[in-house]
Amino acid sequence: MAGYTTLNLKEVEDQAPNFGLAPDLEARMARVPLELEHFGLSYQRIAPNFRLPFAHKHKNQEEAYIVVSGSMRAKVGDDVIELGQWDVLRVDKDTVRTFEGGPGGAEVLAVGAPNTGPGDAETIQDWWSD
Repeated sequence: MAGYTTLNLKEVEDQAPNFGLAPDLEARMARVPLELEHFGLSYQRIAPNFRLPFAHKHKNQEEAYIVVSGSMRAKVGDDVIELGQWDVLRVDKDTVRTFEGGPGGAEVLAVGAPNTGPGDAETIQDWWSD
């Protein structure tokens, strides 16, 4: 067995249609296809001005979100933060967070550690209200 794995993130199955969030969200979780043992990695594309209908936090996983193109807003706890290309947002496991695409949308890489597998995330519906 090789000591590496390679793949194109855009070829990982998009999970957003399974949750009724396409075409406004694209969510490609690469932990399993990349055989990652100690962390998770995903690609997300958020449509312009699309606000995710839920927020989430984790039992054990810290995450970092890297905006690779476009812009977005993040509601993190009680704060709303504007993020642009190459900005990185780190969120601890206990802090509730959700996102909204900017005027041109956003492409985001999310990295989480440790690898906690399924069942670590808790979702909160309709958390971001104006």
